Amino acid sequence: MNRYFVPFAQLRQQPTIVVDSVGNGAALTLAHWRGAATPVLLRDDTSAGSALRALHQPATPGLSAAAVTANHFDIDGFVGVWSLLHPELALHHEELLRLVAVLGDFREINWSHPLADHALQLVCWLNAEEKARFYEPFGAPLRRRREDEASAEKFEWFLPRFAAVLDNPAAGRPLWLPEFERVKQAATVVVQGPRSQHRTYPAIGLAVVNTPQPVPYYALFGATAGSDIVLALYDGNRYELEYKYTTWIDLASRPTLPRLSLAPLVARLNELETNAQTWAADGITDTGPLLRLSGPRKLSKAQRYADPDGRPIYSSSIPPEIFEQEVLAFFQQGYAHIKPKSYWTWAEVKAASQ
Repeated sequence: MNRYFVPFAQLRQQPTIVVDSVGNGAALTLAHWRGAATPVLLRDDTSAGSALRALHQPATPGLSAAAVTANHFDIDGFVGVWSLLHPELALHHEELLRLVAVLGDFREINWSHPLADHALQLVCWLNAEEKARFYEPFGAPLRRRREDEASAEKFEWFLPRFAAVLDNPAAGRPLWLPEFERVKQAATVVVQGPRSQHRTYPAIGLAVVNTPQPVPYYALFGATAGSDIVLALYDGNRYELEYKYTTWIDLASRPTLPRLSLAPLVARLNELETNAQTWAADGITDTGPLLRLSGPRKLSKAQRYADPDGRPIYSSSIPPEIFEQEVLAFFQQGYAHIKPKSYWTWAEVKAASQ
């Protein structure tokens, strides 16, 4: 079958497979979004993973639709759409494409995997081309455009070009190399550096990363698979706490705890803080709620999604050991009577905070 991409606005004009999105009238939904109508046998941690599962089950109802769409452009969604349009190549590169989708969406990667560098090269190429030719992730509103409309241009450019770099990453080397080297150098510091430390608290899903300076997300989150909250402790009493995207979607591979509103933790930290800035956090329905000392201007969604080493992180008066203790106490108390499970509804997530 020769499938083709259509902009999201054309969803109902023909039978259409919807990837990494939800939409009324979809012939088939392949998305890890919370509550998405993805068939049970096709559920996966990533939307691209669901698309790849579907290629192994050609009799799946709705998979015969020729049109494919998504309401936004990101790496996971793009890999899912591309895979449906190029099924033979996708299945040939399935293991690699799964790594790319996980790295793109969750920023996690096993650095010892033999395909890790290849996956990072592809992700860096996609990032570089996207920023050079279009706009950064979550940047459409700043340009007074709707993401579901503007993203179609990205799909139309990338879809016919991705295979060449997938088969021969050297073809895109001038573009992927700068970010690739930056991430690899940072990952070496975070994972192996003598001044970096890692602690995990599995009962609350928390990973603590001590490292001297802010680093790209792929380096910071790279080795945090299995944890859903990351506390980054940098030199100079600089801290950020973040709920990973793994708690926004329906994760298929393991149970998770629901997000808790960070407002009580913010209030406690502001009681302790004596510096000029105040602590603030995003709401639990944000794709990646971030708790940090706020500056004179609130960060935009695009700035919060961008790497930590590209935004200001302010010094706190709270010593790092006290800060970590406060974070631990908050989550240990909050999760004391909550058991991990799969497929939380948003109503259940909100109720958990109350």
